[in-house]
Amino acid sequence: MKRLLIALLAVIMLVSVCACTKDPGAKDGVLKIGMVCIGDENDQGYTYNFIRATETAKKALEDKGIKIEWVIKYNLIEGEPVAVANEELAEAGCAIVFNNSYGQEPAMLQVAGDYPDVQFVGMTNEGSWKDDLDNTHNAFNRIHEGRYVAGVVAGMKLQQLIDAGTIKPEEAVIGYVGAYSFAEVISGFTAYYLGAKSVCPTVTMKVSFVGSWSDATLEGQAAQTLIDKGCKLISQHSDNTTPATTAAQNNVFHTGYNADMMSAAPTASIISTRIDWTNYFVYAISAVAEGKNFDADYSHGMKEGEVVMTTLNTDIAAPGTQEKMDEVIAKIKDGSLEVFDTSKFTVNGETVTSQLAIDKTGDFVPDEGEAISGGAFHESQVPGLMSAPYFALRIDGIEWLNEAY
Repeated sequence: MKRLLIALLAVIMLVSVCACTKDPGAKDGVLKIGMVCIGDENDQGYTYNFIRATETAKKALEDKGIKIEWVIKYNLIEGEPVAVANEELAEAGCAIVFNNSYGQEPAMLQVAGDYPDVQFVGMTNEGSWKDDLDNTHNAFNRIHEGRYVAGVVAGMKLQQLIDAGTIKPEEAVIGYVGAYSFAEVISGFTAYYLGAKSVCPTVTMKVSFVGSWSDATLEGQAAQTLIDKGCKLISQHSDNTTPATTAAQNNVFHTGYNADMMSAAPTASIISTRIDWTNYFVYAISAVAEGKNFDADYSHGMKEGEVVMTTLNTDIAAPGTQEKMDEVIAKIKDGSLEVFDTSKFTVNGETVTSQLAIDKTGDFVPDEGEAISGGAFHESQVPGLMSAPYFALRIDGIEWLNEAY
């Protein structure tokens, strides 16, 4: 309650706007649902993607006879402000509170124990499923599948440029703007690279980390640095459209994340991949509305329609791209294509046969559990391991320009 005293003015304003209650549940037949967001919909990327899902989930829930009201707090990154927001939402009567970004979970967990009747979800996080609280949850869908497909699209474009004589085979270099140098980002850009390499054998990648999930200026600067180092195509695991617009300004190509970025860079951005959180929102909120338990850890992918691709920019995509995409997606869905097929990459020139991670010093260390079996690394699918990505291998063909933990 100390945080609420600190934020007394905000609470008074909240009370004046809505008849708040400490008891979670439906009021006048409407279930109040809270969400804490790292940004806002104006980023046209990460938070925008979540807001789209709140709207589609609300409609899907209404079709099931469940009426909800979203109460959303924006531009809260981590620490005490996030704790205050979670506490305010619980006090306001929200039956479930979603935290939409990685760094928010520690603050959320500080609050969750004080409100055992409220469910708390740390989305794209990893601590809640294994803590000692019954009302905390994690969810992280298999975005590496979509990144692999986006990589195929990128690789086809680079191969088209090679075949046309526009670039030499050794100039097929991808620049990747990453947030942080840990497993979530490593998993994504490795999947992307492997997708590109499956159709463009000479491709290599350079990665620049910005040390932030959402910093439009730094993301644009990182993209420019990569282009200056010869990258012909830019991709990203960051929240804003500046990598796309920087690519367009330099007459190179781009694939995006979280939202269709064609409107921001129509001459550069070919496609994006994103998680569609609609199904998860409907699943979790329905469980709360019906008084049922729901998974402490949740992960689905393309097969379940929870990882999707945006519309292909056919004006600039290589010929045959849509057909190739359809083929690859079908194989991912039926299990005949493994994104992290261990025969398709090496680490220091060697095939990886057991689950290993690389720690901050660059040394190989045993990871939790055994993720490799049947010739593939099974990301976010191993019983006993978390839904959050745990692929942290630094494979050959990808150069890190810096690190940011």
